[in-house]
Amino acid sequence: MPTVEELYRNYGILADATEQVGQHKDAYQVILDGVKGGTKEKRLAAQFIPKFFKHFPELADSAINAQLDLCEDEDVSIRRQAIKELPQFATGENLPRVADILTQLLQTDDSAEFNLVNNALLSIFKMDAKGTLGGLFSQILQGEDIVRERAIKFLSTKLKTLPDEVLTKEVEELILTESKKVLEDVTGEEFVLFMKILSGLKSLQTVSGRQQLVELVAEQADLEQTFNPSDPDCVDRLLQCTRQAVPLFSKNVHSTRFVTYFCEQVLPNLSTLTTPVEGLDIQLEVLKLLAEMSSFCGDMEKLETNLRKLFDKLLEYMPLPPEEAENGENAGNEEPKLQFSYVECLLYSFHQLGRKLPDFLTAKLNAEKLKDFKIRLQYFARGLQVYIRQLRLALQGKTGEALKTEENKIKVVALKITNNINVLIKDLFHIPPSYKSTVTLSWKPVQKVEMGQKRATEDTTSGSPPKKSPAGPKRDARQIYNPPSGKYSSNLSNFNYEQRGAFRGSRGARGWGARGNRSRGRLY
Repeated sequence: MPTVEELYRNYGILADATEQVGQHKDAYQVILDGVKGGTKEKRLAAQFIPKFFKHFPELADSAINAQLDLCEDEDVSIRRQAIKELPQFATGENLPRVADILTQLLQTDDSAEFNLVNNALLSIFKMDAKGTLGGLFSQILQGEDIVRERAIKFLSTKLKTLPDEVLTKEVEELILTESKKVLEDVTGEEFVLFMKILSGLKSLQTVSGRQQLVELVAEQADLEQTFNPSDPDCVDRLLQCTRQAVPLFSKNVHSTRFVTYFCEQVLPNLSTLTTPVEGLDIQLEVLKLLAEMSSFCGDMEKLETNLRKLFDKLLEYMPLPPEEAENGENAGNEEPKLQFSYVECLLYSFHQLGRKLPDFLTAKLNAEKLKDFKIRLQYFARGLQVYIRQLRLALQGKTGEALKTEENKIKVVALKITNNINVLIKDLFHIPPSYKSTVTLSWKPVQKVEMGQKRATEDTTSGSPPKKSPAGPKRDARQIYNPPSGKYSSNLSNFNYEQRGAFRGSRGARGWGARGNRSRGRLY
């Protein structure tokens, strides 16, 4: 075991040897043996080993292993010094191994060490991106759960900080290829992170790239399988995947597969849906996603059949007027409850798909069915006018801070919902029914389209999903408006409001099921 003096003496031999340093193998071996000494010797070894590493390729394994021993030392200062110097070992065929080691070291709970590991990974990424990715993905596929989790988060947060000369087309292709392997077995949270990683790649910003991402999501959503509404995991999986797909849809990247699946498999089971998320209005969540996707649906094989299913579901939320007694008063005890939030979604979806089959209401429905629908529309429209007047009166003259109170926020959203429904109902009352009007879904921001904008939608109010931001998708706060049940009630205190953030379906097991057992322990 060398002393501090012996370490300095052998360091001097190597430093003075200049071009002949490789001839002093014995001196370098003494420095390697320094890792077996005390604290002072280890600190010196942590600095000296990497300095002369490149001159002794025959001792490469021994040198790397010696440095790794220091990375696991009990003394935090020694660990930090050893980690800081690791990038100097990332030469040639050693780089993937160093990347693999650094990835494993992400599991540290020491914040300073963790930052050193992150910086070291970034530095070798700039030396050889492909080799670094090899180490990262090796641990994502085979490493400890904590290592896997932190490696995925490293990619999701750090890739976007790398310059274009590092993230070349070939590197991005490697990221996509390796990501596909990981996506065969992921949790919902991991899936969201990988979609964030992939959607940020330049090569996937094209129409064909976005289409590729949609196909990845569709595969993850398992759209070929029969939907099981009583299985919370099945419902959770579909919703998480659909949320990732929605920002990818456009006039050129169609949502047809998802809309078809929702119409055929989900809508008929809407009332029996289950969710692992407490307090989530799962039915409204599904209808909102369907509405957002309906704007970008392409040619559908069974359009009439699916439009009829959508129409039938809409009827469930558009009641007939209550029967009146002989004295002209309501014969029943209660007026039908008008669920405006649900109707906005269903009516918007029907309006979007109805454009593709404009004679559905006149040629595909019998006269009795059409008459029934118009009676329902008329009754709903009457209720709408009352609530719209009440809401406008309640908000009249309010600006700025006054509109930011919780009560007024609810009323503003309620006014958006009722106005949207009003516009769509007016369209359907045309003879023949019209599908020309456009509205912005109440929970979506109004998007301004400037002249010359590259990707302008057909209309600023078509309900197009906003482009996904690099920071990841954020769900708007949801405001569910349930107006007073009385037909002409002036009571505006009956607004039910629920606020939710991003939907989170978390399970301990992976793969929306379970991951296989992987090897454990040090893989250096």
